[in-house]
Amino acid sequence: MQSVQEVEQHVPVREGEYGERVATVEPGGVEYIALKERHGKPIDLFWTWLSPNLEFATVFVGVLGVAVFGLSFWQTAVAIVVGSALGSLTHWVLSSWGPKFGVPMMVESRGAFGFLGNILPAGLNAFTGTIGWFIVNSVIGAFALQALALLVKVELPFAVTFLIIVVAQVAIATLGHNFIHVFERWALPLLGVVFALATIFIFTKANVGMGVNTKAPVFVGEFGSFTLLFTATFGYAAGWNPYAADYTRYLPPTTNRTMVGFWAAMGVFVSCVVIELAGAALATVAGTKWGPTDIPTVQLQVAMPNVLYYLTLLCIAVGAVAANAINIYSGTMSLVAVGIREMGMTLRQRRALLAVSAGVLGYIIGLVGQANVGPGSKYEFFLLLISYWIGPWLAVVLVDYWQRRGDYGDESMFYDSKHQRWQGVTAMAIGLVVSVFLFANNIIFTGKIVEANPSIGDITFVVGFLLTGALYYAFNMMSRRAVSPVGAGSRA
Repeated sequence: MQSVQEVEQHVPVREGEYGERVATVEPGGVEYIALKERHGKPIDLFWTWLSPNLEFATVFVGVLGVAVFGLSFWQTAVAIVVGSALGSLTHWVLSSWGPKFGVPMMVESRGAFGFLGNILPAGLNAFTGTIGWFIVNSVIGAFALQALALLVKVELPFAVTFLIIVVAQVAIATLGHNFIHVFERWALPLLGVVFALATIFIFTKANVGMGVNTKAPVFVGEFGSFTLLFTATFGYAAGWNPYAADYTRYLPPTTNRTMVGFWAAMGVFVSCVVIELAGAALATVAGTKWGPTDIPTVQLQVAMPNVLYYLTLLCIAVGAVAANAINIYSGTMSLVAVGIREMGMTLRQRRALLAVSAGVLGYIIGLVGQANVGPGSKYEFFLLLISYWIGPWLAVVLVDYWQRRGDYGDESMFYDSKHQRWQGVTAMAIGLVVSVFLFANNIIFTGKIVEANPSIGDITFVVGFLLTGALYYAFNMMSRRAVSPVGAGSRA
């Protein structure tokens, strides 16, 4: 493994001076972070990953288990803990790579996929973040602002509240890495206190002894409903995995990488488990309604005093911005990692333009669709779809790292357009197609095995991960260009 100083001689180094400045646009885009620019502490990752999950989209993941999949509260709790733990564990591993490689997650992914092959995961990640999550979170925040405005007898159009949310999160994402870390840290006291109080009140009115509901909209037997929720909770937690190194690449290479991974993982795990359990408990509160035409956020008012409900609405709006600032920032970097090149623009201008473009596109789509998080919105299947592609992608990057023993030579392959690897993209494509064809269980497509045995639920990401990992390993072993820990940089 080369030293940081040696690596800097072989890779594009991020332009400009940045340091720990906050009120400035981050220079550069997806380049390597030089040693002189490294800063931060592992504990920073805890706040960075705690705040984005303190939002209603997280609450509703827990609601799914009881109100949509028909599980009991305790079955839902087990699925939440196990699925979140698995997604947090992979987040631990990937976050620890940031200080070592000094590049964004989807640039490091090029090591396994090659420059062109990496278009598959980077493109999927860009779409998931800048379109999917962008719309889900922004619309929730906009509705929350509308409800707050009514308290002072002001009726704000959806287009206005939606614009407020979009502008705020695009501005934060455009400023970049340092500002995002600071925003998440300063948002935490408000979000943490209010959501903690909301959780306490919800549990005081919850009926956690409620049993299985066989008449729930998507109940497919206890095992099937459990695997559906387990996959959804994994998809929610692991949805942050493709962003992991984006927020650790500025840390000094001498940083304790175990602690980097630990604090990043704990931020995701604690917030997901606590808030999703609150959602599961909310679904058991007498008087709450979860039909296709019911507004999910309104159900919070049943479980808490009005003052706390209004504060929670405010935090739903702030939480949406906290989550989408990360989605937009990392999503646009994934677009840059795809290989998009604008003539006559610096990388700083390119990233900023993409962030604004994502905001404009998301705003237009949001106005047209006004997608909401609720039983009628099929939010649960969006979470499943995320897990479908992240599972195979994880298999490739984790097996690749293991086979190389973490040694990518001088790391120039991360930026070499001639660095091509068919193994990664082929294994991921096969694993993705086969697992979906056989085991998918969503409104778009039902896998052949699940179609005949609906009680299986959905284990697509598990099959995709295992199949892709086995294929990638086999392809490398069969190929004369198989990865070797010695001279990996020149033979990949």
